Amino acid sequence: MADFSIVAVFFVGLLGGVHCLGMCGSIVGMFAAQIPKENTRWPFHLAYNGGRLASYIVAGALVGALGQAGLLLRDAVPVQHLLFALSSLMLIALGLYLAGIWNMVRRIERVGGVLWRYIQPLTRGLLPVTTPARALLLGVLWGWLPCGLVYSVLVTALASGSAQSGALVMLAFGLGTLPNLLAIGLFWENSRRWAQSPRVRLAAGLLVAGFGVYGLVKVGYTFHLYGWTGSCHVAA
Repeated sequence: MADFSIVAVFFVGLLGGVHCLGMCGSIVGMFAAQIPKENTRWPFHLAYNGGRLASYIVAGALVGALGQAGLLLRDAVPVQHLLFALSSLMLIALGLYLAGIWNMVRRIERVGGVLWRYIQPLTRGLLPVTTPARALLLGVLWGWLPCGLVYSVLVTALASGSAQSGALVMLAFGLGTLPNLLAIGLFWENSRRWAQSPRVRLAAGLLVAGFGVYGLVKVGYTFHLYGWTGSCHVAA
């Protein structure tokens, strides 16, 4: 997997904090409110986010394995070209959403709601969160919450061409989201005011969309150099 892709998905996770606030802010806020006051908050938040990252890694490995199976067809179809192009288009759509310009990502999130309807009832048995172990399991479950930000990066994991690379993509993304979700959990009011700033949303959205535009240019240039048979060079 290209170093750029790993760096890009990390910054997508980092810049997507304005989305995390809207999508996960109330959840993390509720989670934080249930932590017993006599306990230190850090272990709970680290356990919760560790569980969330574990789910991202599993999802990345699964879609990466699917991508690897798809690449067996690359002699007939430019599979990896198409997957990287789709990934870049998803990042552009996500950037426009973060900037408050286009809400297509919301429609994508509704698709994932089908799986979430089966997972959400399991979270109730872990509330209230009285131990870090419960926080960890809650993070594992909430890692499957329908999220356009996650889905956009999963397409990149799919295009990575292997389970290992897909897991690495989602780990990099998850680490990028970590500062934002820790800030939301520990400093809810201040982080909310910061992320709701129109200038912050616009800047973050345009930067994420910029990654997508770069990806499209990269795919187009690679295709120009190698043609249909050069899909393996996209991630090189």
